Amino acid sequence: MDSFEQEGNGAALESLPPPPPVPPDVVPIKAESDAKKIVRHPMARRGVGTKGQKVTILTNHFKVSVGSTDGHFYHYSVSLSYEDGRPVDGKGVGRKVIDRLHETYKNDLDGKNFAYDGEKSLFTIGPLPNNKLEFTVVLEDVAPTRNNGNASPDGQDSPNGRERKRLRRPYHSKTFKVEISYAAKIPMQAIQNALRGQESENSQEALRVLDIILRQHAAKQGCLLVRQSFFQDNQNNFTDIGGGVLGCRGFHSSFRATQGGLSLNIDVSTTMIIQPGPVVDFLLANQNARDPYSLDWNKAKRVLKNLRIKVSPSNQEYKITGLSEQLCKDQLFSMKQKNAKNENGEAETLEITIYDYFVNHRNIQLRYSADLPCINVGKPKRPTYIPIELCSLVSLQRYTKALSTFQRASLVEKSRQKPQERMNVLSNVLRTSNYGAEPMLKSCGVNISSNFTQVDGRILPAPRLRVGNGEDFFPRNGRWNFNNKKLVEPSRIERWAVVNFSAPRCDPNNIARDLIRCGEMKGIRIDPPFDIFNEMNQNRRLSPVVRVEKMFEQIQSKLPGAPQFLLCLLPDRKNSDLYGPWKRKNLSEYGIVTQCMAPARVNDQYLTNLLLKINAKLGGLNSMLTIEQTPSIPMISKVPTIILGMDVSHGSPGQSDVPSIAAVVSTRQWPLISRYRASVRTQSPKLEMIDSLFKPVSDKGDEGIMREALLDFYTSSGKRKPDQIIIFRDGVSESQFNQVLNKELDQVIEACKFLDENWNPKFVVIVAQKNHHTKFFQQGSPDNVLPGTVIDNKVCHPKNNDFYLCAHAGMIGTTRPTHYHVLLDQVGFSADDLQELVHSLSYVYQRSTTAISVVAPICYAHLAASQLGQFMKFEDASETSSSHGGVTAPGAISVPQLPRLKDNVSSSMFFC
Repeated sequence: MDSFEQEGNGAALESLPPPPPVPPDVVPIKAESDAKKIVRHPMARRGVGTKGQKVTILTNHFKVSVGSTDGHFYHYSVSLSYEDGRPVDGKGVGRKVIDRLHETYKNDLDGKNFAYDGEKSLFTIGPLPNNKLEFTVVLEDVAPTRNNGNASPDGQDSPNGRERKRLRRPYHSKTFKVEISYAAKIPMQAIQNALRGQESENSQEALRVLDIILRQHAAKQGCLLVRQSFFQDNQNNFTDIGGGVLGCRGFHSSFRATQGGLSLNIDVSTTMIIQPGPVVDFLLANQNARDPYSLDWNKAKRVLKNLRIKVSPSNQEYKITGLSEQLCKDQLFSMKQKNAKNENGEAETLEITIYDYFVNHRNIQLRYSADLPCINVGKPKRPTYIPIELCSLVSLQRYTKALSTFQRASLVEKSRQKPQERMNVLSNVLRTSNYGAEPMLKSCGVNISSNFTQVDGRILPAPRLRVGNGEDFFPRNGRWNFNNKKLVEPSRIERWAVVNFSAPRCDPNNIARDLIRCGEMKGIRIDPPFDIFNEMNQNRRLSPVVRVEKMFEQIQSKLPGAPQFLLCLLPDRKNSDLYGPWKRKNLSEYGIVTQCMAPARVNDQYLTNLLLKINAKLGGLNSMLTIEQTPSIPMISKVPTIILGMDVSHGSPGQSDVPSIAAVVSTRQWPLISRYRASVRTQSPKLEMIDSLFKPVSDKGDEGIMREALLDFYTSSGKRKPDQIIIFRDGVSESQFNQVLNKELDQVIEACKFLDENWNPKFVVIVAQKNHHTKFFQQGSPDNVLPGTVIDNKVCHPKNNDFYLCAHAGMIGTTRPTHYHVLLDQVGFSADDLQELVHSLSYVYQRSTTAISVVAPICYAHLAASQLGQFMKFEDASETSSSHGGVTAPGAISVPQLPRLKDNVSSSMFFC
């Protein structure tokens, strides 16, 4: 494969003389080649598609007109500090302070309204009287976020002596210094420019101001704000999903620049919150415990840290900092005696338990707190303890840990809405939000239509599929089945065995017999299994890794050589802790293809679906596009083309120390586009850009992902290099498009050049997004839009090349379209050809007999990342990192590497 190896040119360099010394007064200039580095930007739309049956669609964008365009938004920086100069760090205090400032100093501000982001930015329409303004603001009712329960407020406003007694009351007044200084001005005209496709820093800022006005409007109504989603404290919007967590339904609201003008995008949104009410009730639900005395207090301490509580009877609000070391009846603190003084004239202190103090000195009855720890709301050095039954969790506090499988299923099930119901809810939201009365929006002359925007859609016909015996058919409504059909390329299973960790809940002999029978109907010839290995009873209590080890000892003692395939029966349907160690052992130590299953409710339909996965893993194909076979895929069948799917998966928000996992899947055996392989790597936690596409380790060595993919394509495609490389990238936001186009694509190009200096393939880069809030509805029908619905006008970007596609049949809830952004196209696809290619790639997913909602290469990248993520069980990292943040700087920890897969499975569809 010489043409595909880079020539070393070290020898030529060694014979050159050393460079002359640099004179001391010379300032080096940047090398030319660096200065001319091309910076790529997302491409403009070249045209719209025309294929497919035309259809009128409604969307949850509401047309916005902006009256004034000649004014300016003025941006000011806000600096908040306490009287003694300490910066304010409590969340939520900022809005209270700025609201009070606005009330108190209205006249000094020329009566201007503010749009405040809650942190460091404030916007006005037109300028304030001066470029720098300083104010003093007094707030009476500040929940003492910085104060200690029994102590007086710290800082210079601390009253002393007799005054202190007079001022002792539930509220502490607090004085703040506020500095407002001019930062920039943004012409409102920038919004109109954005609508004409002239995006700039200014136009993004101007839209951000409008979004901040929406946030502020929601904050004034007491909503929880999560970016541009707003959640009201209303019991009707809460639904219990188990474990002390509630799903909370709210809505998303943001301004978007579209081809059809400015629009307000409103959608239903759901977040998770902590169950409000007594702390003990939350802990019982969270730990699924019978009574407070069987709670795990270490777990409780982690989950409660930083949550806000109200304390009765004072109704004061505090933040939990921890728990007491001892039980309420044993935990001592020093209470100052009112009338007793020592010889220095200081108040005498009395050692007393928290329980004694509350029951005997405060006359508060405690029913069950005596034998439980207290809640600490003080500082590390000055704790303040409160008996647990006096503490109630405040409503609308986000739960940011990973959900369990059951919680996630419950949340999805309870937050689904049929299209018609969703439309009614959205119309309602727009009405009750009353944006027309928002003074800032009024001043901009913003007017919001109450009608769903109408767009022109097209329904692309499903591609023709090929199955066994040369039979072709068209899927109907995005679905098909294998009844009375054979698989297009069935595999042959000869040396295999069944491994049973699930006894005695099933009969493995029956399962093997039924699998052989179902296989025969689909064209897969399966010999009888070599053996059935039941786990020995004494091994069931061992750790998962050891159980897998013991099982392999059993297998090795009986089998003559490595099997081709192992069917593994697991005890649990989801989240079996045997899954990761089992997969790791098979794929990276022995190179054995394996399929796991849980034997509950096994029927022919289940086994047929299982066989689809097994066949793909063993190198077979279940169905393929007819145009792959002929081959006649526009732009692809004539020129060697590799298609890549890229994705990075991260730990849950609370896990700051779990490596992110980058997966790249790539096509093999061109001109097929149904066969893939995967390469997976770990990288620094929360790093979204893939950093291992090109990894030079020496003049000749590259350990990057791309080299693996390209070499495999070369060897599996008749020693052809791909002249076209089509990249589908998942999970990046618009703000990261330039990084994908420059950082990631540069790595891919470098990997190509490293293999062959003279090789210049053409690139297509497409980002797929599911995390957006645009939804489509059929006009005059309660059903979801039909599979194949594509939209590339009106609600799409004013200039860039993007389109929405609903390839799948939405059976439940409201279909979420995939938003495809074509960032680069050096091949020169027509809009129709590219949309049809993307549509076709939704029909080549081997695990199901349906069109899927996003192209198969991206789905496979998800699967590969999550399967190899199971290899690295990071000793329950979800428990060790705090639930509210605690983020490690990227790269601060060394990232553990994934074990490499054995060669005989590394190019298989092991992830299927």
